[in-house]
Amino acid sequence: MVLPAPMRLRGHRCFDRLHRHGRRHHGACMTLRVVESRPGLLAPSLRSAEARSPDTRRCRCAVVISGKVHKRSVVRNRLRRSLHDHLRRRLEGNRSLAGQWILLSLKPSAIAPETPLLEECDRLLKHAGLLP
Repeated sequence: MVLPAPMRLRGHRCFDRLHRHGRRHHGACMTLRVVESRPGLLAPSLRSAEARSPDTRRCRCAVVISGKVHKRSVVRNRLRRSLHDHLRRRLEGNRSLAGQWILLSLKPSAIAPETPLLEECDRLLKHAGLLP
């Protein structure tokens, strides 16, 4: 299942902000970055939706999987969809996260079959204070 449009983070300016100002939390297979949102950096269509009503602001997430993780895009896309779905289920209803941008980047060692990616994702989210 793919994330609904309001929760996905898109745009190079948003990613630049995450890389420059985001708090980093490192795990064995992934890195989590969290930063306070700036709706002015969003695409105009998304920016107008957030500006209309601050109560509808949501946590926005992105998952980045490099070609070094796996050479086949089918495998990378499957991992990305799985992680997006996991983030959506864990963070969607949490109103205290409104106005946060999250970037999850997989490291090249993440594709090992015994690697529990979703458990590590939860561990990093707790370490960052995004989950109770």
